Amino acid sequence: MASSTGNSDVHDGEIRLWQEDDWWIAKDVETGVTTQGTSRTVALGNLDDAVALHDGECGRTPTDEELRAAGIDPVDNTTGEREPPDVLD
Repeated sequence: MASSTGNSDVHDGEIRLWQEDDWWIAKDVETGVTTQGTSRTVALGNLDDAVALHDGECGRTPTDEELRAAGIDPVDNTTGEREPPDVLD
């Protein structure tokens, strides 16, 4: 098994990749964003997409029409005064 480092230092852009049962797990160490895939390639591709979303490089707010198509009333689609759940931090 190859290793990029002999210690636990975190390097800029470091990604960790490992297999659990039939899944490959890919983690961006700096952000903590973690994804999975059925192959190494799929897991790393998913990680690229997830990190881009995390960093605000892609994605957008849905339109009212898209919300309605998903069965969501745009008027009710607000956070209000409440803080978002911790999972969104």
